[in-house]
Amino acid sequence: MPRASTVTIVGAGLGGSLMAVFCGRAGHRVGVYERRPDPRKGEAGRGRSINLAISTRGLAALERVGLERKLLEVAIPMRGRMVHDPHGDLAFQPYGHEAHHVINSVSRAGLNRLLVEAAEAMPNVDVRFGRRCIEVELEEGRCTFADAETNELSRSQAELLVGADGAYSEVRLALQKTDRFEYAQSYLEFGYKELTIPPANGDFAMEPHALHIWPRGGFMMIALPNVDRSFTCTCFWPFEGPNSFGALTTEADVRSYFARKFPDAVPLMPTLEEDFLLNPVGSLVTVRCAPWSYKDKAVLLGDAAHAIVPFYGQGANAAFEDCIVLDECLKAHEGNVAAALAAYEAARKLHADAVADLALANFIEMRDKTASKTFLVGKKIEKVLARVFPGWFVPLYYMVSFSRTPYADAVRRAARQWRIVRITAAGLVAALIAIVVLWLLGR
Repeated sequence: MPRASTVTIVGAGLGGSLMAVFCGRAGHRVGVYERRPDPRKGEAGRGRSINLAISTRGLAALERVGLERKLLEVAIPMRGRMVHDPHGDLAFQPYGHEAHHVINSVSRAGLNRLLVEAAEAMPNVDVRFGRRCIEVELEEGRCTFADAETNELSRSQAELLVGADGAYSEVRLALQKTDRFEYAQSYLEFGYKELTIPPANGDFAMEPHALHIWPRGGFMMIALPNVDRSFTCTCFWPFEGPNSFGALTTEADVRSYFARKFPDAVPLMPTLEEDFLLNPVGSLVTVRCAPWSYKDKAVLLGDAAHAIVPFYGQGANAAFEDCIVLDECLKAHEGNVAAALAAYEAARKLHADAVADLALANFIEMRDKTASKTFLVGKKIEKVLARVFPGWFVPLYYMVSFSRTPYADAVRRAARQWRIVRITAAGLVAALIAIVVLWLLGR
């Protein structure tokens, strides 16, 4: 895009705010419109803090706009999983074996504020809150917004429209009305509810440098640390049936159930009953669609293009990586926006689908397998192979969380590595059997 082009970004969440910074730095005139109130004013809604796990991909994007250090100042590094068994016993499972093998727990609202402030600091970026997008005219690059307080209508028109407005994107809805647009969404039969573990005597009530998991086979609870020394807990349970949100309707139900399933957590949660009964239950959706763009007029990024469930900790990281790639493509194809948008989708679509599959699979791993001895043995074998053959064997989790290897490439490489390991192991076993047989025949 030529410098001083006009860009409208719908959505001032994580991806939209970061893309506004990229576009502002490229010299474009940017208008950002967000339906929610300014995240710097007031608190997030009850049970909506939703901690993030920012890793290498997200840090790479923030580093490009000079925000990596600021993020790390308000993040807590987590070096592994702390698994809590039904009796309250603990087992630590490190993510990796090197110093940089950590993921960073950060408040979604806090990171959003950092990005919004970075965008607003630019003279060519204008961010407006309380503006709900109600109509998108793709050919004209025009959007109509309704003021959240007055319902007064306003319009914006730009040479490029960026849909960064989440899983229920209004910009994507306009694309869905175009010919041969493919769209699919699927919900898990599980929802999520947030709870809180406050500081204990001014300090963390549990080990702060770990992602805590209470796996219970078919459902789980997790907890991530905050800089105020509290933990944000999230229950991932079925909506209905046994071990579900629908099964607990009274304070006595809640207290009794947690005492049986999460006994070591109960003493740490003084507002357990209140939080559980008042905080909302959220849904978990996966969105896949194509194409991500319309001519040279509009493009999707982040959840608007590829919403995923949170179990690999890659939702925000993938959105931030979208921003890197879209910025690179716009610069590489300067003067041909349609080619830039096509190149961006070609570089990202396959990998977005791959990380969606990884996130769904990791839910099963976290809730069902992290307490399994067989699973733990497999993870130890992975780490041994990674240490002994560092240039050849790289565990899938390392590639996804601690590198920028494209997601689908990481999946293919991990499968190839294990195929070679199995073939080699089978060959060694066969050779050992042959040696034993020859030895026995020679006696």
